[in-house]
Amino acid sequence: MSAFKLLPQFPAYSTPLDKLGWWALRALCVGVLVFLLLPILVIIPLSFSDSSFLVYPIPGWSLKWYHNLFGSAEWARAAKNSFIIAPAATVLATALGTLAAVGLARTDFPFKGLLMSLLIAPMVVPIVVVGVSTYLFFAPLGMADSYVSLIIVHAALGAPFVLTTVLATLQGFNQNLVRASLSLGESPLRTFFRITLPVIAPGVVSGALFAFATSFDEVVVVLFLAGPEQLTLPRQMFNGIRENISPTIAAVATLLIIFTTSLLLALEWLRGRRR
Repeated sequence: MSAFKLLPQFPAYSTPLDKLGWWALRALCVGVLVFLLLPILVIIPLSFSDSSFLVYPIPGWSLKWYHNLFGSAEWARAAKNSFIIAPAATVLATALGTLAAVGLARTDFPFKGLLMSLLIAPMVVPIVVVGVSTYLFFAPLGMADSYVSLIIVHAALGAPFVLTTVLATLQGFNQNLVRASLSLGESPLRTFFRITLPVIAPGVVSGALFAFATSFDEVVVVLFLAGPEQLTLPRQMFNGIRENISPTIAAVATLLIIFTTSLLLALEWLRGRRR
């Protein structure tokens, strides 16, 4: 590809003012992006500092905070809890969200819009309200400090993302394929797995990634429901910031940035495949 093809191609009738507006808009977008990302990216060099404080300029470079992270029993337990709760909640949210999306897309019934609003309510309800209400529900049952309660609530928080992405995918789905399969004697369950699911798979996987990221990064519900044995990585980071700010938190944050960025790149790749 010629280097000239990488430059913006303006229409022949573009005026100098149009070109100036084009560059100004791009410069503004880059400025906003830098403004949003810079507070996140400045934490990465601090994780390699040999100082015991989060300070700039960095006096020296070291990997001791990563050694401290991987050698700590508390951080290991928090990582184990995160990788227990988040995948389990993702599986549950993906199953429920996909089934709800397929059901809503196939049929029309009264109050369908109201039901849709109720299903996506966890996306808009303040997370503190969710934390308090779920604590009041699970505490009398003796489940306020259990994995089960955390998985259920995290699945409820992630299911709306699966629902919306799968519904968007189903907008272009040809329902005649399902009718043809059923007319040939195939069962509804096998029709779903052999006809519907392969077509909507990119939307299902995209929703599952959103659900996983929601559960993995969630801290407020964990503050209400988790006991000492259910602390997740975000909750452990919260405790560390409140009690004693250590550069180990910067090391954890760096690894989480890399992990979530990988999830987003995978999501964009799936969107490209779907298009």
